[in-house]
Amino acid sequence: MTTASTAGPATGGAGGTPLGAPTARGGISRLVRDSLVVAKRNLIRMVRIPEVVIFGLIQPIMFVVLFTYVFGGSINIPGAPVGDAQAYREFLMAGIFAQTVTFATAGAGAGIADDMHKGLIDRFRSLPMSRGAVLTGRTLADLVQTALTMVVLAVVALLIGWRTHENLAEVLAGFALLLLLGYAFSWIGALIGLSVRTPEAATSGGLIWLFPLTFISNAFVPVNGMPTFLQHVAEWNPFSATVAAARELFGNTIDRMPKSVTGAWPMEHPVLASVIWSVLIIAVFRTLAVRKYRSATA
Repeated sequence: MTTASTAGPATGGAGGTPLGAPTARGGISRLVRDSLVVAKRNLIRMVRIPEVVIFGLIQPIMFVVLFTYVFGGSINIPGAPVGDAQAYREFLMAGIFAQTVTFATAGAGAGIADDMHKGLIDRFRSLPMSRGAVLTGRTLADLVQTALTMVVLAVVALLIGWRTHENLAEVLAGFALLLLLGYAFSWIGALIGLSVRTPEAATSGGLIWLFPLTFISNAFVPVNGMPTFLQHVAEWNPFSATVAAARELFGNTIDRMPKSVTGAWPMEHPVLASVIWSVLIIAVFRTLAVRKYRSATA
């Protein structure tokens, strides 16, 4: 008696789909629904581990206090009186806000790497859900956490004397651009988290490139004091474009301070440049991250 050992996989249904295989699901509506489910899961996890949010607040608050009271009186802003601490305070805050939203990249990468390490990503991939939903839901949850951090940080900034000088709509637009940049960078974090083996490696990989990106920029000091080649790098830095756009929308610019030292287009049109940079980063790194998600193994 012989058995048919060469038979193909068992199938079921008219379409001949292999039994046990997840049914393919696509479409924008499916992606949105599945992404919101995953985002809810991650937000519940954040609520249950509040120390993650608390520690995420400590670092930006420390930066605000240190830069304001340690360096504030020694950094001169072109067009402002020498040693004007208030001028530096208003110059600084857009940079601190931008640094805060981009540093959330490390947390996003570490979270995804942790899910990979525990095998959760493999479980998600076995479910009949949109392929991009797991990463989209994760990045949306990180965006909510970043927005809450920004609210607390803005309150701290107001307490130390930071002020805006434009109408509410423009101020909110400034914060929207900052959150858009943070969302864009979270996709970079997602790609890093899927590409490394441990959450510790994801944290290191998510921070090591952020320090030069944020410090070779217009965030903390005017670029006119940098070497010429660094001035070009700083003014074409996507981080700098969002910082400059936020300053403009907050009304934290000084009329006599030139927009650009090198004549760089992003500094002359910072709001448009910020949107272009963020959308481009999302398009590129979301594509790469979803592709990596399909093949990554724990």
